[in-house]
Amino acid sequence: MKGKDQKIFLEALDELEKEKGILKEELFETIETALLAAYKKNYGERDNVKVTINRNSGDVKVFSQKKIVEVVENPDDEISLEDAVSLKKRSKLGDILDLEINAENFKRNAIQNAKQIVVQKVRECEKRNIFNRFKEIENTIVPANVRKTDEKGNLYVDINGLEAIIPAKELSASDSFKQGDRIKVFVGEVEENTKFTKTFISRKSEELLRGLLKLEIPEIEEGIIEIKNIAREAGSRAKVAVYSNDENLDVKGACIGKNGLRIQSVIDELGGEKIDIVLWDEDIKEFVKNSLNPAQVLAVEIVEEKKEDKENEKTDK
Repeated sequence: MKGKDQKIFLEALDELEKEKGILKEELFETIETALLAAYKKNYGERDNVKVTINRNSGDVKVFSQKKIVEVVENPDDEISLEDAVSLKKRSKLGDILDLEINAENFKRNAIQNAKQIVVQKVRECEKRNIFNRFKEIENTIVPANVRKTDEKGNLYVDINGLEAIIPAKELSASDSFKQGDRIKVFVGEVEENTKFTKTFISRKSEELLRGLLKLEIPEIEEGIIEIKNIAREAGSRAKVAVYSNDENLDVKGACIGKNGLRIQSVIDELGGEKIDIVLWDEDIKEFVKNSLNPAQVLAVEIVEEKKEDKENEKTDK
């Protein structure tokens, strides 16, 4: 590299460390490894070659590393003690001596190679950073800012600086947003793909409703009230089966809140989706009665499907 190129190169690394959070030393090591591979490709696969970049000047140097021995048997990898001392006075047997290789053509092209390597490294680090940030919020409810909706109905959102897409199929029937709206979404499984981070984001999932209830109802978050099950037709209505070991607690009242404020907050977030709180009971008949409330249930008959009927059904299929 020429002096001007070296200065620009070092300044670029400083900038990347500040803006992208990529350690400058990590960039240097990556570039050295890549330049070494490039040198071997052009000048032969030799194990005792080393490429270094001066951290202060940006100067690139190529060295041949030779072991100091009494009798040289392999001149490519070894150097005699006498010759080593003539080059470096404090040399001793068994040491590795770095001998600079004249590779001006290679060094002149190093800046171009280094630029390509840095670009690739930045992409890799950004990809890894995006994956790690999504992984931190995996299986949680998070706030998001609406950016736009495309022609296919997919919703583009911003999650704390991360761009994400909610597929149309993961939006509820009542979801209708405009740019700048603040909404809550469920971030599910996060996977690291070859080219990008694959993330499941939904407004339709039952887990969104579960998470919203935890946010609004402290007794659920604290484990005093347990959500046994959720049946949801996103955008229309949902039934939530709840239970508590505390016999003195008004479970439905705690979920609904004073003047209905707690449950109304959830309903508002879901665009008016009706939510029924149902008391869960071990006795399935009582549970069915509760789930049909406020309708008056005269009787509940549980019909169990016979094993023979099930076997016949499988055979018919």
